[in-house]
Amino acid sequence: MSAVTTPRAGASKTPPMVGKGTGRTRDPARKERILSAAADLMSLDGFHAVSMEQVGEAAGITASAIYRHFPGKAAVLVAMFDRVIDGLLAESARLADEAPSDPREALLRLIDAQISFVVADRNVAQVYFREVGHLPEQDRRNLRRKQRMHIEEWVHLLTEWDPDIDDAGARTVVHCAIGAVQSTLNHDSGLPDDRLRLILRNAAMAVLTTAAPTAPPRS
Repeated sequence: MSAVTTPRAGASKTPPMVGKGTGRTRDPARKERILSAAADLMSLDGFHAVSMEQVGEAAGITASAIYRHFPGKAAVLVAMFDRVIDGLLAESARLADEAPSDPREALLRLIDAQISFVVADRNVAQVYFREVGHLPEQDRRNLRRKQRMHIEEWVHLLTEWDPDIDDAGARTVVHCAIGAVQSTLNHDSGLPDDRLRLILRNAAMAVLTTAAPTAPPRS
């Protein structure tokens, strides 16, 4: 039988190293802090005016630590934009899986998701719509492809809601409806969030009814 040893006083009972070859553990929230700090700074000063050092300082880390997560400033932008569009596409996927019987209700959910992005994550939304030109070409094409997929879900639901709307008309008013939601990014309304959300929701729905020869009734 092997002897049982008693730890020395003051000795740690927790193994000093986690993982292979290093005693460091990576902060799982660090990447999110970097993205959040970058969005805050870039929404105020723009992509070019913000340095990695400033992002690191705002995130509470060194600039060199950022490079453990992102190879450069453009990669920070790519990750920020991917998180946005992937979240919107995920909501579209949930709608497809649930197959709601009322396309109007499904459209309202898409509108609400767009509004939540613009209202609750305003800094990220401002960067998303202003700084897309700074993405590397391949990443810009990937983003555009995902954006088209997102638009197609709106168009599909709108033409299900009112079959009299032709595809070109539906596509036009979908862009206009999303633009109505995004318009609040250009100024500070000063409204409470709940009232702003309601105004944007009503505005988007009003726009979506304009493509049909006879607008469907609104309840």
